[in-house]
Amino acid sequence: MRYSEYRDAIAEALQDEPTGLTWVELKAKLALPYKRPCPTWTKQLEQDIGLERTKGGGRALYWQLRR
Repeated sequence: MRYSEYRDAIAEALQDEPTGLTWVELKAKLALPYKRPCPTWTKQLEQDIGLERTKGGGRALYWQLRR
């Protein structure tokens, strides 16, 4: 999977989820082939699509698009 495909899939999934999704939820929803998100790609998503990650319950981080 190329970065551009990953970026577009994440952006599309998060547009429909104003409260955000955890990495586990995104991975399952999009059938992503990765165990963990790539830190480099995650930083790039912050720049490209306005990704924000906020602390949820426990250790979970919720991925959301900047509003």
